[in-house]
Amino acid sequence: MTMAERALRGTRLGATSYENDRNTDLAPRQEVDYTCTKGHRFTVTLAAEAEVPITWECRNCGATALRVDGELPQTKKGKPPRTHWDMLMERRTLEDLEEVLAERLEILRAGRKKSA
Repeated sequence: MTMAERALRGTRLGATSYENDRNTDLAPRQEVDYTCTKGHRFTVTLAAEAEVPITWECRNCGATALRVDGELPQTKKGKPPRTHWDMLMERRTLEDLEEVLAERLEILRAGRKKSA
């Protein structure tokens, strides 16, 4: 039996890493603290050059957590949604619409007279 076979005996392949951090240089890191609305506080380790997000999902409850030294992002004021009426009024005046309505009503009334 070779030495490699003895080293693997009694272990599940892939279950345990036999590597260690000796003689390796780890990338520079930073630790960022977050607190969620329910009071859970946790730390996330990120690369030193990474852009740090303002919010992060809480590890305990899944709520949105805010960076301890951060401020809430400003909500942008958006335009109110345009309705069909708004778009119609951009193309027509009330007088135009009254004329179109009168024409359509006349066509409908003429159709009813023929069928009666």
